[in-house]
Amino acid sequence: MHWDYILILLILGVVIPWRSTARIRELLKKPRLASSERVLLYLSTIAFQWLLVAVVLWRCAVHGVSLAMLGFALPHFFRSALIAAILSILLVLNQIYGIRRLAFLPREKRGLILNLAEKLLPRSGNEVLLAAGLVVTVAICEEIVFRGFIQTIFQNALNDSVMAGVVISAVFFAVAHLYQGKRGLITTFIVGILFSVARVYSVSLFPTMIVHFFVDISAGIAVSKYLGTDSQCAENNDFMILAGIIL
Repeated sequence: MHWDYILILLILGVVIPWRSTARIRELLKKPRLASSERVLLYLSTIAFQWLLVAVVLWRCAVHGVSLAMLGFALPHFFRSALIAAILSILLVLNQIYGIRRLAFLPREKRGLILNLAEKLLPRSGNEVLLAAGLVVTVAICEEIVFRGFIQTIFQNALNDSVMAGVVISAVFFAVAHLYQGKRGLITTFIVGILFSVARVYSVSLFPTMIVHFFVDISAGIAVSKYLGTDSQCAENNDFMILAGIIL
């Protein structure tokens, strides 16, 4: 495997999980975040993700990996649309069900989701716009990196093994969300498997980008409906639909 690919994989598998986990721990120690801190968090995350995608696409182009090979194609439109619709419905319902169950637990047992939501939710019009940009960025960039780059290079490197590409990309996807804890790690791995399989059958990244977006947004809506009434963010309930940026 090329040295630059290895370097990117080390950043994805080691540096990003380490830094994101440390950053989340720092945020959780603070009683509340100032608007400037939230804005900086949104902007820095958006900038980093697009920078990472630019580097990935650049190095792939250098090594002759085309955009179509990475999944920037739509050869089977109706199949892709069906996959996107089915996965979106299943995962959105799962998000709503899980957060609804969380709402019946005592506040002290709700864990990471509520704590992060209270600190990261946008609370003004400008913050909402930036948070919306972040939701879109995550849906596009993470699919390019995990289902496009990682899945493709490992499948190619391991004798066109589709299974290897699916599993390894899901592992990297889960590790990148290490800050969510053990339960989040397992859940994200399962979602990663589903997304990777969808990418294989659709031969495209576009269905998983769509699903990723709706899953994140649905999480925000569910947090607003079921967890917003007794949180410190209740006064900004209209903005809570974007809570999915943290999931």
